[in-house]
Amino acid sequence: MDKKSAVLAIGILGDLYPDAKCGLDFGSVYELAVATMLSAQCTDKRVNITTKELFSQAKTPGEMLRLGESRLKEIIRPCGLSNSKAKNIIAMSSLVLQRHEGKVPDTFSELTALPGIGPKTANVILSNAFGQDAIAVDTHVQRVSNRLGLSNSPTPEGTEKRLNEIIPKSKWSISHHLLIAHGRNVCTARNPKCGECGLNSICEAAD
Repeated sequence: MDKKSAVLAIGILGDLYPDAKCGLDFGSVYELAVATMLSAQCTDKRVNITTKELFSQAKTPGEMLRLGESRLKEIIRPCGLSNSKAKNIIAMSSLVLQRHEGKVPDTFSELTALPGIGPKTANVILSNAFGQDAIAVDTHVQRVSNRLGLSNSPTPEGTEKRLNEIIPKSKWSISHHLLIAHGRNVCTARNPKCGECGLNSICEAAD
């Protein structure tokens, strides 16, 4: 798909999902960082239920360290992978205090230097907390982009690079939310609803 078709596709998605936005509940940059780390292989709905309890007890790096890894693990168990997630959240919180005076940094390189924060999580934070233009490639964005023909990369890194090339920078952040919304509602992993898809006429994988 070329740039013109990509802009058309994003425009159609914008009409289909005018209220598309971040599905995670957060009240600060730090809370978004924690919530996004918890969202790996977990639904936003489950994360929001979990963080409602978690943030009532610990919503800053210092409070998280005082809560402790053991208790954190108990609270976040419903999100899955609680051992590794708790370890990373504690380590991330510690480094934010040590290196950044308790504030989550606002650059990609500094974010990805923190434990448990990869490119996807970093871009979610940059886009939703700092208002920077960024596309975070999760499983929905990866799947929908490749089906549509926006990308043909087997890796999230390759898909992000291609999307950055063919989608105008000012549209990067909203494109992320639109592709996720379409992946959840129509272009699902199993049994995609091609017959109901507003992108059927330009989709390379349409039935």
